[in-house]
Amino acid sequence: MSGDWVRPGQALIWVIWIFGAIIEGAMAGSVTEEPHRYTKLGWVQGKQATVLGRLEPVNVFLGIPFAAPPLGPLRFSKPQPPIPWDNLREATAYPNLCFQNLEWLFIYQNLLKVSYPILGMSEDCLYLNIYAPCHANNGSSLPVMVWIPGGGFETGSASIFDGSALAVYEDVLVVTIQYRLGIFGFFTTQNQHAPGNWAFWDQLAALLWVRENIKYFGGNPDSVTIFGNSAGAISISSLILSPLSADLFHRAIMQSGVAIIPS
Repeated sequence: MSGDWVRPGQALIWVIWIFGAIIEGAMAGSVTEEPHRYTKLGWVQGKQATVLGRLEPVNVFLGIPFAAPPLGPLRFSKPQPPIPWDNLREATAYPNLCFQNLEWLFIYQNLLKVSYPILGMSEDCLYLNIYAPCHANNGSSLPVMVWIPGGGFETGSASIFDGSALAVYEDVLVVTIQYRLGIFGFFTTQNQHAPGNWAFWDQLAALLWVRENIKYFGGNPDSVTIFGNSAGAISISSLILSPLSADLFHRAIMQSGVAIIPS
């Protein structure tokens, strides 16, 4: 040391600097990871994001198909199983919105003073997003929460609800789903040719996908809570009553809406 001493104040500054460098390095390393997960349809590659106030990042998988695109002869019909893929599927971009009137989304955005991601719009919209704590993997068996968005069955999207904070703060997997809206979700001829309620069939298909695949992301398929607001809550009350949803979820949270609400 040749007689030189470090003052207490300087030592504290060095400790803070070194600690900050370690944290920054750990954070930088974590957000560059590209999580890969197996599904029964093929492998997907997600991305990592950070949440304010938490050191552990969250794994994000966007735009995973839970049904085949409802196009052409599949329009106005029950959702069909998704098409498997051979190569690694990139799940890092938000899926298209289902066809809808965007005016209400803009109204919500202005009222809540938030910025929604820029999204395309297409009939090819039966996708879901998954938000999982970084440590979640096959065998973690964390509780699962599936968000069914509202919007009067005329507007809404899985991608305007970011589940990152809920996932990392509560140590759960969050899944946000989409379903067909408006005429695409409810057109009916009131006979066997087009009995209708396609939106509810889409929700069932999404829940079935979760049942069959969420364990590969670290979720427990036997501990699934569905929750939603407005039309999402109305959907949930309908799913509770339907025998078709047996074993697909185990708890429900309805926020402002039930199926028997007067119109």
